Amino acid sequence: MLAPKRVKHRKVHTGKMRGLAYRGSKLSFGEYGLQCTECGWITARQIEASRIAMTRFIKRGGKVWIRIFPQKPITKKPAETRMGSGKGNPEYWVAVVKPGTILFEMEGVTLDVAQAAMKLAVHKLPVKTKFIQRSTQLS
Repeated sequence: MLAPKRVKHRKVHTGKMRGLAYRGSKLSFGEYGLQCTECGWITARQIEASRIAMTRFIKRGGKVWIRIFPQKPITKKPAETRMGSGKGNPEYWVAVVKPGTILFEMEGVTLDVAQAAMKLAVHKLPVKTKFIQRSTQLS
């Protein structure tokens, strides 16, 4: 699963998810893409599950790019623990996505295969998305 090799701070604040994505909002590598339409957190497990679903469907033909990376640690306190005594330990990693972020890109397959593969990936994700093509994208 994806996780940073090393980080400056072990624990981070929760933060806000306001605004639109300006960076990472255009297709850069592939012909087809999956674009986020709402903000949220996508865990490393969800990214990996989506990747596996897509690559299995296209039978390792074509190429898939993952455009997001989980670099935010999420902490949790143990169950049945009293309030106080500090922040919990890091449990998993998430990627923060905003509306407009490209999650995955794909090329080397036909349109209908790409749409079907991306649809399988969407079922693994907690955010609303839309399928985009390079030809329909505004430049």
